Amino acid sequence: MADVGSGLIAIGAGLAVGLAGLASAIAQANIGAATVGAMAENEKLFGKGMILTVIPETIVIFGLVVAILLWLSI
Repeated sequence: MADVGSGLIAIGAGLAVGLAGLASAIAQANIGAATVGAMAENEKLFGKGMILTVIPETIVIFGLVVAILLWLSI
């Protein structure tokens, strides 16, 4: 039988991944829109725009690492 502490750790792990994913999605949407606008003027900016669009994804990876660390502490 699980205790309250295990449930709170599970909720914290879920929040870590969920909120990190939400923040990353918002950032990627804004960066993607700006990249498309910049590429409309200069097609050579595709590579830089792609790199800048992928950078917020590291936030989700950090959230996943925190969730795994919390899960392993149960």
